[in-house]
This record gives sequence, C-alpha cells and structure tokens, in this order.
Amino acid sequence: MHAKWGVSNMPDEGPGFFKDKHVAIFGLGLMGGSAAMALKGHCRLLTGIDPHPAVIDAALSRGLVDQADVTSGDLVADADFVILAAQVNTILSILSDLPKLCPREAVILDFGSTKQKICDAMRGLPDRFDPIGGHPMCGKETSGLNNADASIFFGAAFVLVQMERTSARATKTVKAFIDLLGSHPIMMDAATHDLQVAAISHVPYLAANALAYSTPVSAAPLAATGFASTTRLALTPPDMMMDVLQTNRDAILDSLNQYRAHLASIENLLNTRDWTGLGSLLTAGAEKRVQIDLSNKGKTV
Repeated sequence: MHAKWGVSNMPDEGPGFFKDKHVAIFGLGLMGGSAAMALKGHCRLLTGIDPHPAVIDAALSRGLVDQADVTSGDLVADADFVILAAQVNTILSILSDLPKLCPREAVILDFGSTKQKICDAMRGLPDRFDPIGGHPMCGKETSGLNNADASIFFGAAFVLVQMERTSARATKTVKAFIDLLGSHPIMMDAATHDLQVAAISHVPYLAANALAYSTPVSAAPLAATGFASTTRLALTPPDMMMDVLQTNRDAILDSLNQYRAHLASIENLLNTRDWTGLGSLLTAGAEKRVQIDLSNKGKTV
C-alpha cells in the first residue's frame, strides 16, 4: 500500500466540482448504474454507454443519465471524465478504442476487479489522456442495472492505483468523485492490489462456489444463515468472474495453494484425531479473523 499522493489531504471539492463537466460511463450494470445514480444532477452532462438496448431504455426512462446508446458514436467526444465500469476484458477492449472515441483531453478511471493488465493498457494511451486505476471495494452478488444503488459506495474503500503519468488533475477529479460517492481512497500499486483481492475476494468466491456445489440438495431443509452467508458469493455471475480468474490467475493460484495447504492441515488433524492440535488451529483462524476486523476498523483515510 503506497499513500504517495496525499489524496486524503486534499480539500473536499464538494458536489459542485462536476457542474461544468461531461461525465461518460461505459457500462450501466450494477456498478456503473450505481455511479450514475450518484452523479446524476451534479454534472453538466451525464452519458451512459452499454451494449444492451434494454439497459439503455431503462436508464433513459428512469432518468439515470442525460443521454445513452449501445455504442458511443460521438456521444463521448467532448467527455471530461470517463468511467469504465465494465468487466475486465471489456475495459481492455474499450481502452484500445478510446483514442478514436475521445479526440480531446479526458481523465480516465476504471472500476476493474483486477488492475495489472488494465494499468498496463492505460500506460499505452495517448498523452492527452490522464488515466488512473480504480476499484471500488463494494458490490452485491446480484448484477445488473435493476440492482443498482448509489448507497453501495457509502463508507466503502476505493482503491486507487498510481501510474507514472497520473497527474494532479486526475487525482483531484477522482478525489471529488470518491467524496461524492461517500467512499474513502486507499492508494495501492497494481500488483499488491491483485494479490490482496485474490485473498479477500477471488478465492472466497471459488470456496463458496465449491461448497455450494458439494452440498447435497437433500440438506436444503437444514440450511440456514450459516450456509447462506458462507455460500453467498457462489451466486456471483460466472461470466463476470471468468474475466477476473483469467486476468488474476497467478495471484489466485498462490492464494489457493495457501488455502489448500491449510485445509490439508485440518484434514490431517482430523485423520490423526489430534483434537488439541485441531482446536489450536481453529483458534488461530478465529484470532486471525478478529485481527482483520480490527485492522479494517482502525484504517485511516
């Protein structure tokens, strides 16, 4: 984690920061739709781009954006701030098209769940672009515009990834955006981000999915809150997770190996009936959970 920019020390810009700005959001699903809800009424112009016609119709009929279409055309040509709120591989595709879509200067922020490949692609953008990597650490296991809710950002961490070319203008713009969302920034390099989200998000998804798959349906009458909470992430749409698994493969494998080794220790203690050792191992796990909770509650922004 690298708090280099002093973002948290910048003065709050307030909701008026975007009053003369054209903000364009690529992707109007859960995250992009929620961001649109937070931004609506605070921008000179709010544009939404999404490949699904039904999503565009819903966003326009609900007044979530000022203009929208399934392709950007010239809608984003004069955008000041571009938010890429799509799946990782889609973000990479948009970044490759961005130079012809936006002929003028613009701050670029992504919402991608993994950072290294996206930030590498951002480094290759023309000089007129001012990119900064981002990842709001919030969401739901259900996706889509129908589940959008601006409050999901409130109180959440928002990872920001510095690149050599990231300017004070981009930092100021994103700080104002994060303030508007009610989130708090955490500065982190891309590699550290990808390692840490593998442990706290990607492997938990795989573990939840595996647990749900291995549970017999006949046990359903007994399933209650414990089963629901430990398998909640299994409901995350697989197509969304496939991008994550592909672009963060190495970090996920490292985290999976650690998880598998710990499960093997538990299995061995059960096989040998070493109840004292098993109790100690379980106590250590509970203590680690408390440490993580305390560290999270004690974070500074």
